[in-house]
Amino acid sequence: MTRTSGLLAATLLATTALAPMATAETLRWARAGDSLTLDPHAQNEGPTHTIAHQIYEPLLIRDMTGAFEPALATSWAPSPDDPNVWVFTLREGVTFHDGAAFDASDVVFSINRAKTEDSDMKELLTSIVEVRATDPMTVEFVTDGPNPILPSNLTNLFIMDEDWANANGAVKVQDVEGGEETFAARNANGTGPYTLVSREPDVRTVLEQFPDYWGKNQFPMDVTEVIYTPIQNAATRVAALLSGEVDLIQDVPVQDLTRVAGTDNLEVRTAPQNRVIFFGLNMGAADLESDNVEGANPLADARVRQAMNMAINREAIQQVVMRGQSQPAGMIAPPFVNGWTAELDQAKTDVAAAKALMEEAGYGDGFTIQLDCPNDRYINDEAICQATVGMLAQIGVTVNLDAKPKAQHFPLISNKTTDFYMLGWGVPTYDSEYIFNFLVHTTEGDRGSWNATGYSNPDLDAKIKSLASETDLDARNDTIAEIWEVVQAETIYLPVHHQVLNWGMKAGVGIDVDPEDQPKVKYISMN
Repeated sequence: MTRTSGLLAATLLATTALAPMATAETLRWARAGDSLTLDPHAQNEGPTHTIAHQIYEPLLIRDMTGAFEPALATSWAPSPDDPNVWVFTLREGVTFHDGAAFDASDVVFSINRAKTEDSDMKELLTSIVEVRATDPMTVEFVTDGPNPILPSNLTNLFIMDEDWANANGAVKVQDVEGGEETFAARNANGTGPYTLVSREPDVRTVLEQFPDYWGKNQFPMDVTEVIYTPIQNAATRVAALLSGEVDLIQDVPVQDLTRVAGTDNLEVRTAPQNRVIFFGLNMGAADLESDNVEGANPLADARVRQAMNMAINREAIQQVVMRGQSQPAGMIAPPFVNGWTAELDQAKTDVAAAKALMEEAGYGDGFTIQLDCPNDRYINDEAICQATVGMLAQIGVTVNLDAKPKAQHFPLISNKTTDFYMLGWGVPTYDSEYIFNFLVHTTEGDRGSWNATGYSNPDLDAKIKSLASETDLDARNDTIAEIWEVVQAETIYLPVHHQVLNWGMKAGVGIDVDPEDQPKVKYISMN
């Protein structure tokens, strides 16, 4: 841990300790990292969406089983008159936190805003050519060909108040990667169950229950106040739970599971997560910035990528680093996702074969490269990177590890300024198209924004685009399988494992672990 992160952790614990002790109506909640922004369309990132779900709402969400549940829309279906149109009926009687009425114009505004260049949500909306309000409570989505899975793309697409955005200069999506600060990044006005009271990035966010929330009588709504505190340091985070200073932590370190579970009045609740942890490789550059090879890019050689993949001992990471709390992965799709197969999700460790591939590729003496890794985003992220450094050294790849907070790490990927990096990917649509659009498609227009590998395959791009309008689901699944075959053969990414979630909480906090790692406070009962 760096001196800076240690000071931050101490500050956060002191901040938490100075607050009055929790009451039955206050939820004190902590996790390793903070939301990156309050702008609901600026970052497609788990903790950011998690906070947004308390304040804003999408048209529909998924329940704990993955089934759709109405939110701001009460029903949705393809138009009987036009297969290229989806019709959404909106919920009556909904108001924003400032008292303004919610209607179809807010949906049209929000979808169009989320389709703009700086939005990190635009890949989800690539098939939409028009969104229109046919009356105050009905919205039609016109797609470029029939799109059978359009609703799946909307579960994290939050609706803003058009008038509020216009009045506060918040029409434009925040450019997070460019370091832009905007009104919407620090302020919020949603229709959700909780309103924003105060926001100190990386320190504390306070929310209070919205008295006019439309679902007040439909959900437990036991929590009247939320105090959210990001605590990066694992020991400090656990200490806050053990001492009673927080009621819920989302990421119990694997080394502390037994300790937390064995403490009176505390519980650990566990579930597989819809997320894969993997490494990305900049194979597209002519020469790398961080290596010691002049005039060439060793990662451009598929044999080098295959060798690095074979050098990673996922079972060792599972047992030693994760204490059994992971599932080794051979593909960058979780088992929840359409397109995943057990056959593809296999990875073999073979150091001797990896060395032979390195020799064959002309890198028998190895090379040096930098690995960029977050230290506050995924479970044991920095420790996984440290273990991987040692494994790659066995095949002559000397890795210089640079671990930093996610707020500094993610821009390296989105700005394409990293050669070798860790990333984790959840799939809220439960479909492979989501992975392909963000991570495999060539970076251009409204696709490929998280593909920092430089990989570009026009034939594959065409197949990816076809998925949005293929209504024959068997044919669509065949195309998905064809794309995965290429992705696996090219070794575009080095999968590590599927995450397992461990939430720690006071025994009286009634909540099930969400596979998306997104607790929605309105469902929590406090006993």
